[in-house]
Amino acid sequence: MANITLVDDDENIVASVSLALESHGHKITAYHDGASGLAALESTPPDLAILDVKMPRMDGMEVLRRLRQTSQIPVIMLTSKDEEIDEILGFNLGADDYIHKPFSQRLLIERVKALLRRTGADGGEAEPSADISGKAIKRGKLTMDPARHESTWDGKPVKLTVTEFLLLQALAQRPGFVKSRDNLMDAAYDDQVYVDDRTIDSHVKRMRKKFRAVDPEFDAIETLYGVGYRYRES
Repeated sequence: MANITLVDDDENIVASVSLALESHGHKITAYHDGASGLAALESTPPDLAILDVKMPRMDGMEVLRRLRQTSQIPVIMLTSKDEEIDEILGFNLGADDYIHKPFSQRLLIERVKALLRRTGADGGEAEPSADISGKAIKRGKLTMDPARHESTWDGKPVKLTVTEFLLLQALAQRPGFVKSRDNLMDAAYDDQVYVDDRTIDSHVKRMRKKFRAVDPEFDAIETLYGVGYRYRES
């Protein structure tokens, strides 16, 4: 169904994850260190990448950081660390999802399935949120084309991850209306995936940074402290 690149130095995890995902029809290519994994991801981009955080020759965070300089492919991070800061850092660098070790194969399969469904890489069309149509959106300087997963600001392309795109789409669909963090979670994540408020904040922070890279005056995403976010159409 999908080409998935797995990068993890634990041979047992590589074997079990590969077996589980292959049993659901996916093609798995595995690498055991970050440097080799990054080279493969850049030369032959898959439909989805699964990266372990702690690896030799280059850890998963550095792989993700370098990957996001050229690619917006969906990324799930695996970690055996319990430190909350690692998860927040991963989302700030552009991860789409995070799974803590030890994890059940069923959980991983559901997370992979949900992320592939959101991108359309499962063989179907990308799945829009229930309250969002797949039509192109034009809001001031912002243009979004869900069918092509493309966004521009004042005619300049802004590359967003799958999660960032869905969050912005939810906000821009109804400018001026406040979206709580729970609303945004529903828009960007599958019902079976739980993320906390700080995850949404991390994604919004990263989106702002990307738009300010093309327009330092960008202020279209407003924070209403204790409430949520809204899109302001100028």
